Parts: sequence; C-alpha cells; structure tokens
Amino acid sequence: MARPWRIQYKDAYYHVLSRGNEGRAIFYDDQDRRIFLDTLGEASDRFGAKILAFVLMTNHYHVLLQTPGADLSRVMQWVGVTYTRRFNNRHSRAGHLFQGRFKSMLVENDAYVVELSCYIHRNPLRAGMVERLIDYPWSSYPVYAYGRKGPEWLKTDLILGYFSGENPRKAYRDKVQAYAGEEKRLWEDFRHGLILGSSRFLDSIKTRYARSRPHREIPQQRGIVGRGNAEALLRQTFGDRSTNGGRLYGRKKEERDLWVFLLRQTGSCTNGEIGEMFGISYTAVSHIVKETRNRMKTDQVFQRDYALLNSQIKM
Repeated sequence: MARPWRIQYKDAYYHVLSRGNEGRAIFYDDQDRRIFLDTLGEASDRFGAKILAFVLMTNHYHVLLQTPGADLSRVMQWVGVTYTRRFNNRHSRAGHLFQGRFKSMLVENDAYVVELSCYIHRNPLRAGMVERLIDYPWSSYPVYAYGRKGPEWLKTDLILGYFSGENPRKAYRDKVQAYAGEEKRLWEDFRHGLILGSSRFLDSIKTRYARSRPHREIPQQRGIVGRGNAEALLRQTFGDRSTNGGRLYGRKKEERDLWVFLLRQTGSCTNGEIGEMFGISYTAVSHIVKETRNRMKTDQVFQRDYALLNSQIKM
C-alpha cells in the first residue's frame, strides 16, 4: 500500500482526517465522542500539540492542529491506537477501527488555518445533520462563534486573533455562515493531495524535503518532483511564455490542451496558475480540462501523446 508523505517540522500546521474502516462508524454514542476528545486532550498534554479546531462526525473526524515538536506522526498514531483500544474495550470488539493511515494536509500559514477552520466547522451542515451549526455540539464551532465552554486544551487565540473589532466571535460566526461560496477557492490551493498553500510554499517544501529520486512507495513525492520537471519541459516546448493567449489551431492547440490537462490532473498547478502560463482565463482552463477528459476516453492517439508527455515529466 502506498505510504503517505509526512513532512514534519517545528510549529507546522496540519489538517488531519481519519475515517472508520470500510466507512463504518467510529462513534456509536456521545460517550464515545467524549472518550475521543479526552484522548485528543491527553495527546495535547503528552506531546505539546496545539489543537486549534475539530469536528467529530459519525464515521470520521477532522482535527486542525499545530505541532511545536515536529512530531505529527507520533501524535496522531498515539491518538488512533489509544482511542481504538478504548473503543474496543468499551464495545467488546477487536480489530481495526480506522481505515488505514490517517490523512494529513500540511497548511502554509495562519491565513489558511482560518479558512480551513471554517471548512471544518461547516461539515455537519454539508452533511445535512443540522440546519444550524450551533445545534451541533461535537465541534469547536460553538466555542469560537458563541463563547461556549470548550475543552481546556483547545487553543482559540490564533484564529480569533485574526478578526479585529470589538466582537471577534461575531465576526468569525459571520464568516463561517457566509463561507459556502468560498470553499471552492480554498481548494484551488490544495496541491498534490498533501499541501494547502501558495506555489511559493510548494516550491520551498520541494527544495527542503523532496528527494531528487522520489521514494517509489510515496507517490506524493513523485508528484512534487514532477512539477519541477514539468516546468522545465514546458519552457523547452513553449519558451518563457507558453502562448500569447490567442486562438490556437491544429497541433499547437492539441499540445496546449494536453499540457493544461496534465498540469491539472497532477495537481502541479491551480487553474489560475495554468491560465497565467497560457494567457487564458480560469474558465477556459476548466473548459479545456473537461473537453480533454472526454476526448481521452475515445482518442487513442491523444491517449498515447498524453502518456508520452506524462512519462517525460516523471523521468
């Protein structure tokens, strides 16, 4: 099974998600939820991790945290093993509770942390579990938005400190309630299934942590190293500026469309970055990706050209 790439350094921010094995529930009742939160609090005390936000759903959880000790794997493995043991003992069961390894997303800075907290807190609303977020007690939202009493280990200063004015809780509440339209923009900066941040942040991570020869069992390393290869090959093909944004025809258009599709499929660049490279709009990028995906289903020559380009990037 492919291993996730854990990039760990002091004071890094992460969004962590873990699902129940085979999509099954990891919380049977409110007592299970209390046990999980107690376990999370113990991990915070034991490892010094700062828990910034959380939501407990039926078959998964989301946690937003900072690790002063550069030890995300140790923290979350301890949480998973400890909670599984407590859950199994309570319900007289045995075996795995969670579906493989936990998923983690490295987050660039506190601005992205604020945006992610809004996304995390809106989970019960998206799932149709409540009509108002205040009615869902198993998240940190009531603490942030209404000043309800929360766990002592929950750190709210960073996120609430982002909001100026006399009532930061109301400002946060207003942002979360209006956030549905902003979620798509947030995920535009999600790269390689691993990093939420700017292209500059991605490049800095590549410089500091990516091996020149990626580990064969860690596909995320291959993706990030492949971005550098893609940019070099793109310059060879199109020069410093990919196109002048004018209408293309024939082979030149096919080459451009293949590049757009490849860059989007690999997560190497966002729609906005791709549009900038080729002098086209964000909407045009989406349209090209859709058209190319449909063509790839039936056009064998196009499939071959795509495979060739992809292999050149991954070399």
